[in-house]
Amino acid sequence: GKAASPDEGVRKLNDEGKPADGTQFITPIVAHNGVIYVAGQGAHDEGPASSWDIGKHTTTVMDKVKKLVETGGSNLDNVVQLSVFLAKIEDYDGMNKVFKTYFPHGGPARTTVAVAALPGNSLVEINCIAALPKK
Repeated sequence: GKAASPDEGVRKLNDEGKPADGTQFITPIVAHNGVIYVAGQGAHDEGPASSWDIGKHTTTVMDKVKKLVETGGSNLDNVVQLSVFLAKIEDYDGMNKVFKTYFPHGGPARTTVAVAALPGNSLVEINCIAALPKK
């Protein structure tokens, strides 16, 4: 797919970086004015609740976020803001243990909140904003 360019208007991209066809209820990547916005990503675990693990869920979610940021034409070092939603605040330390491995050069500005529940049996959902590198 064609990565977003900082000089173009609002571009809605699918998860392959191609222009969205307009039928998506939620667009995974929106690019505008040198910035990409990545929609919230969850783990969508289909196993029994007793098997859900915050480390595994965080890895799954961060891998999805990383892929979308890269598909949009940027990288994790250019993530400027990130929001984390936890189904249980008790998972904060477990999420952080995995989360920090994705940002070896320092993490972005971040907000973390606990919520009543997340869709898809996810223990964590993450969205982010990343700058597009200058060409």
